[in-house]
Amino acid sequence: MSGAALRLSDVACVRGGRMLFRGVSMALEAGGGALLSGPNGIGKSSLLRLCAGLLPTFAGQVTRTGGVALADERLALDMDLPLHRALAFWARLDGAGPDALAGALAAMDLSALADIPVRMLSTGQRKRAMLARVIAGGAPIWLLDEPGNGLDSASLTLLGEAVERHLAGGGIVVAASHQPLPVAAPVTLALADYPPFEPNDAEAAA
Repeated sequence: MSGAALRLSDVACVRGGRMLFRGVSMALEAGGGALLSGPNGIGKSSLLRLCAGLLPTFAGQVTRTGGVALADERLALDMDLPLHRALAFWARLDGAGPDALAGALAAMDLSALADIPVRMLSTGQRKRAMLARVIAGGAPIWLLDEPGNGLDSASLTLLGEAVERHLAGGGIVVAASHQPLPVAAPVTLALADYPPFEPNDAEAAA
């Protein structure tokens, strides 16, 4: 993962005909972490999707070196399969072996639930399963959208430990949250600091 990199240069985002933010720049190298902060609706999820290449930029440029794993509100696991088999489907697509999957289950304290159907997991267990999918995939760039939602204090600790290991191994983590996270993030982007219009723009348009 030593060559991982994620760079945003003067990025602007438009969704549904409305500009959410503009002028966002960020540069993360291997071992770098960033936290996106701000209230719901300000554009944190959209910025993560821009980073993942799932949305086009309205202006500016996003460049990535290394694969990306995105964890958002969608579980993306077959609800009828046992947890291990549901995660194994994605692990195979990502080229991850059984050891990586076993390690991911252990990292999120899910090993004892490996044979339980996904539909029977609690909200917090499903969130940990989503994080295990990211861990098992081995992508150097993790994009985590509200990863603390639905997690109790013990699970938040597991999240923090997983992120710490990933960064120590040369990975990159960008997490979006409206609440505090146990995540070391030297770079903090408060999206409220990147409004779609400056005050003089509004005056010029009046």
